[in-house]
This record gives sequence, C-alpha cells and structure tokens, in this order.
Amino acid sequence: MGLYVEDPQRITEFMKQAEQLCKVKIIDYNSSGRTYDNSIFYNAFVRGLAQMLALNEEEKQSLLVSSNLAMQTLDEQGLSPYRTFDSISKFAELLAKSKNEKFVPRITTHQISKKTQIILIEPACGSNTVVIISDGELLFVDNGYACYKDEMLQVLNAVIPEFDKLPKRLLLTHADVDHCGMMDVFDEIIVSHNSARSLINESKGKNGFREEKPIHKPYIDICKTLTAYKTVDPKKLKTPWMNAENLKEPLTQIGFFDFADLHFEVYEGKGGHLPGEVVLIDYKNHIAFTGDVYINVHGLTAEQAEYNQYAAILMTSVDTDPKLCGEERAAVLQRLGIGNWKIFGAHGAPKEYSVK
Repeated sequence: MGLYVEDPQRITEFMKQAEQLCKVKIIDYNSSGRTYDNSIFYNAFVRGLAQMLALNEEEKQSLLVSSNLAMQTLDEQGLSPYRTFDSISKFAELLAKSKNEKFVPRITTHQISKKTQIILIEPACGSNTVVIISDGELLFVDNGYACYKDEMLQVLNAVIPEFDKLPKRLLLTHADVDHCGMMDVFDEIIVSHNSARSLINESKGKNGFREEKPIHKPYIDICKTLTAYKTVDPKKLKTPWMNAENLKEPLTQIGFFDFADLHFEVYEGKGGHLPGEVVLIDYKNHIAFTGDVYINVHGLTAEQAEYNQYAAILMTSVDTDPKLCGEERAAVLQRLGIGNWKIFGAHGAPKEYSVK
C-alpha cells in the first residue's frame, strides 16, 4: 500500500499522538531503488542515534529535520542514501564509544623552552587540544568537541594544577565544529576576522561558512546535534590581526602573536580547508601550529584514522577546496627556516620536520 501525503507535518503530529496511546514500531527496511517512503527510513535512523547518544527531544527533532534534508539532497542527485547514512551511524558510534570512562586521549608533554611547555591532548574523535603553559599562564589552541566537555575538564584538572583558578585564553585555528566545543569555558577567544564572522553568524542563528554550501548544510547540522555544539558569546571574540579579504596567495601574513617567550608570525590561508584558517610559526623555537591545513597523517592513532574517514562524510569533503589546501600545505613547509621543527597539526601527533 502506498500513501501520498500532502502535509507531512500532520502525519508527524499523528505519530506523536499515536505513540501516547500505544507502542508504535517504525519498521526499517532496505531498497536499492529511488522509490521508497524515506520518512520510514530516517525516522528509524534518528531513533537509533537518539538512543545511542541520549539525545533530548529538541535534539531529536533537529536531527530529524537535518536527516530529512540530507535524504532529499541525496535523492535529488539520484544517489542511494544507505552508504552515507551508514557512515553517519558509524560516526555516532565512535562518539559514543569515547564517552565517560572510555574517554582516554593520548597525552604528551613537549618542553619548548626553559619556562614554556606544551601539553598535547589527542582524543579519538575531534581536534587535538594544545595547552601552552608558561609562568602560570595558559593558552589553548583549539579545543575539540562539545560532547566531551566534562571529560576534557576532568583531564585538564588532572594535568594542570589549579586549572580552575587560572585565566584561560583560547586561540582557534579555524571555526569548524570539531575545534570549537568548549568556547564557553574561556574568558577570551582569539580568531581571525573571517573566523569571527562565521562564529557571529552562527550566534545569530545564521549559517556558518560550512553551512553556506547547501550540499554541506544537513551534514554539518547533524554533526552539531550529535556533538552538542553551542554557539559562542560574540563578546568573547578578539581579532588582533589584519582583516584579510580577497587573498591572492595560499598563505598571507596577517600579523604577529606573542605568548610568554613565544613569538609567532601569523598567516591566513586562502580558504582551502575553511575560510579564516590561520597558521602560526615561531622561528626562534622552531614550532608551528597548522590547524587542519597540515596534519601528520602518519601520526594518527587507529581510532583517529577511523574517525577521520567518517568525518569527511559529514561535509562531503573535509576541505572546501582540496587543490588549494594542497597548495597551502606546501606553502607551510616552504616558510619553515633551517632547523629541526615540531609541527602541531590539529589531528595526530606532532610532525618532526628537518630543514637543512
């Protein structure tokens, strides 16, 4: 039996009322063709994710809307939804597997100078968190997913004495959801002008840079719901560098940034990974923070590598312009001077790199 419905909202309301009277089971099924009642498919899909990640009713409804939109997008392109939705399910499973006591990030310490050290925290899912410590001051570079906020705070209190009492500043390499999860914890958030624009738009209920592409929007919205993403208070945002527009080079210097005895030249990428991306290079101490422009793919744990392959599904591609991002990666290495370098990308272990 086929049922043609002019007003899907009325069916949704009917289902809610029916569930209050008796148990309703949504039957999942497979189909290789394009003709199917996709509401049955994505209702079952959303129910499974909601149970897995203990989503509340508001999050469940948001996920339902985004899944519906993703289904329509795939259908319009003549694509089967099952591989994509299977990947999203596996992404959610990875998020759930790393919660609570199973949140066991790789943690390493790197002495940069006599008074400055870096603690690198690498979770299985989401970006790394860099903590630079010098004379009782803290600077964070990126900060992972919001769904791990409680777990990360436990880790930080364990590795940093009196963490709760210290002022906290955050520097974001770019405004992707997997780098911005704990923005409410920080007193000040340092970003490029372009990243600030994206974050401010989100705080106003508008699209960030990723969602501006219609094909990316449903997947980013799904990712935000699954990871409990919250927008930033715009008053916390600080933009100390040049407002870069219409960049011509893969990397353009936009200013400097000092913290303790570290002195960075700051470069903004042309947007190969995401507009607003920045790279920081300290030529004296031979360290660089490169965000997602350059990561050490050979330094990923098995869990990180698995996460990265599914993360790409949620944005169709992790890079806005893969070819341009490749040019930016090459430009990063070209800008490093002679010496032995530590390159801190946003995923995986630091890259040891020697220039002779």
